[in-house]
Order: sequence, then structure tokens, then C-alpha cells
Amino acid sequence: MPLALLALAVGAFGIGTTEFVMMGLLPDVADDLGISIPSAGHLVSAYALGVVIGAPLLAAVTARMARRTVLIALMVLFVVGNALSAFAPDEHWLLAARLLSGLPHGAFFGVGAVVATGLVGPERRARSVSLMFLGLTVANIVGVPAATLMGQQLGWRATFLGVSVIGLAAIASLALLIPRYHDRAAPTGGLRGELAALRSLPVWLAFGTTIAGFAALFAAYSYITPMLTDAAGFAETSVTLLLALFGVGATAGNLLGGRLADRAMRSTLFGGLASLVAVLALFPLLMRTEVTAALAVLLLGAAAFTTSSPLQLMVMEKASAAPSLASSANQAAFNLANAGGAWIGGLTLAAGLGVTSPAVAGAALAVLGLGVAAAAYAVDVRRGTAAVRSGGGRLVATHVPERAEEEARR
Repeated sequence: MPLALLALAVGAFGIGTTEFVMMGLLPDVADDLGISIPSAGHLVSAYALGVVIGAPLLAAVTARMARRTVLIALMVLFVVGNALSAFAPDEHWLLAARLLSGLPHGAFFGVGAVVATGLVGPERRARSVSLMFLGLTVANIVGVPAATLMGQQLGWRATFLGVSVIGLAAIASLALLIPRYHDRAAPTGGLRGELAALRSLPVWLAFGTTIAGFAALFAAYSYITPMLTDAAGFAETSVTLLLALFGVGATAGNLLGGRLADRAMRSTLFGGLASLVAVLALFPLLMRTEVTAALAVLLLGAAAFTTSSPLQLMVMEKASAAPSLASSANQAAFNLANAGGAWIGGLTLAAGLGVTSPAVAGAALAVLGLGVAAAAYAVDVRRGTAAVRSGGGRLVATHVPERAEEEARR
């Protein structure tokens, strides 16, 4: 694998750290700024809003720019946002800085995925995407706990200064390691051409699979702490270690999913979603003892992140005329899933269905994700069969299923 993927992973590590560290720093931020915990929680929402706005917007605006330049510019914006967070004088300035920090998130992963797949042969495309996402999953094991500890010992402002330093390291890595041929502008039809490429049912079915599949994860993960303490009986001081265990599972699932998806992308996606259904459905049973609860957290991360690389690659293939925009929009879909899943999980708790009920709701959402993925497959088969019958056996679309491709060759 090219060393350039390390530069993308460093950037992903910084982004993953700043995204999740705010959850652990909320009490410190609230005390320092003189606001309530719920008000401080808006800082998490501000970052997510920045991702949703910035992912498609920045990808579309930079469509004609060289991708290497775009990646460096996005990390510069990331550093500025985190530095402004460190020096924010009050809640309103910090909200604006967190929004700014979130803007480059989706576009970086979107454009980065396109660059990553361009660095390797077609047989390693999913693996290259998984290695970029490796920075995000490792951030949950190392970056977030270390940054949280730094904030508790040195003050929360020191955390964002530290994240800014990571961003500077990512800029240097991108400048040194990304090959110069990515300085050339990507072939594109401009903003109108990029948007036109998204007017496709398979693309939107891929987005729908992402939203439903990862909403299943966040329906449960958003309320994992009360499950571990109230149902499994863990002390609150043990939760941080268990969340790191989730990161270990996510890292393993991400690497496994990338390797398997290079062999059979759609089978890996269906297998990952089916595993997620099973794990979430078993949560009420697994949360009865500490040992099985720890296993559940590990399996949850592994099952969910097995699907991350195939989902990203599927979106890029289905929008081959606008891979950067589609890939970035898929990151916005991930964050919509975050917000929507947490909301649905919260509804089950508010209805008094029990502390593990968000996991059951997550299982239902994962079933929905399987259904959307099956619908996407049916559309591909129908289009592939039509192409075989009408075009002398030659298929152009890269996302047509393997069976249709074999029929075309015959």
C-alpha cells in the first residue's frame, strides 16, 4: 500500500479526535463558560451541522480544483476552526468555531476516498479506503481518550490546540506524500455536471443504505453509557475503557471490511448489515453481565464498521461522473444517520421501553438498511439485464453486479 495513505489517515485521525472529544469535555466546557450541560451539548450539534453543510458544498465548489490542493486547503480550514475553538471567549464564538471545524470533515473524507482509490489498483480500492478510515477508528482508541485527559488536566482549550497541531502534521504529510499527479484538476463538468451525476436512483439508494445502516449504530451507541451502567452494572469510571473497546472493534471491522469488499463488495455489505442486525437484537441479553456486555460493545463496533468501506466505494461507483461530490455527500449521510439514530433511540427511552430498547430500535433500522440495499441490488440487476439485451453484450457501468457482467461477456 502506498505511503500516501498514511497522510490521509493522519488527517482522519485529527478529524475523528475533534469530532468525538467534545462529548468527554462537555462538563469542563460548561463550567468554564458558565453554561448548562444541555447548552454545551449544542456544541456537538454545531459540529455535525457543519459536516452536513460542508460535505456537499465544499466538494461541489472545489470540483474543478486539483484534489491534492483541495485536501491541503480543507486541513488548513480544519486547523483554523480548532484554533479558534481554543481561543473562543464565550459560548457563541465557540459554537461558530465548532461549525467551522465541521465544514471540512465530510469533504476531506469524500475527496480523500477518491484519491485513495486512485493510488492503488482496482483490486485494492476498498482496502485503500479502509486504511484512510483507519485514522478515524484509531482516534476512538487513542486520540479521544488522550485528548479528553489533556482537557481534564490542562483545560479544554489545550485539547483544541493539540488537535490543531495534529492538523498541521496532516498538512505536512499531505504536501510531502500525496503524489504530484494529484495536482492536476480532476476531469469534471463543473458544478452543474457534478449535480447532474447525482440524479440517479442507485446513488440515492446507496445514500439510503448509509443512513439506515449507521442510524442503527447510533441509535444504540448514543445510549451505550446507561446500558453499561444501569443494565450491565459497570461503574461509570469503566465506561471510557469500554468505549475504547468499541474503537478496537471498529478498527478490526474496518480493516476486515476493506479486505473482503475487494473480493465481493456487495456480499460484504449484506454480511455486515446482517451481523449488525444480529448484534443489536441480542443486546438486551448481552447486557445482563459485564463480560457479555463488553463483548457486545466490541462486536457492535466490528459489525458496523465492516460496512463503512463498501458503502463509500458503492456510492463512488454509482456516481462515477462525480465521485468527489457523491463521496462527500455520503459523509453527510453518515452524520444525518448519527442525528437520526440518536433521536429514534431517545424516543424508545422516553416511551419507557427499557434502557436497552435503543438497541432493539437499532436492529429494526439495520433491517431497513438491508431492505434498501436489496432494492439497490434489484435495480442494478434490472439495469444490467437491460444492458445485456440491448447493447451487444457490452456493459459500461462499473457498478453492474457480477452476474450481469458474466452474462454480458457470454
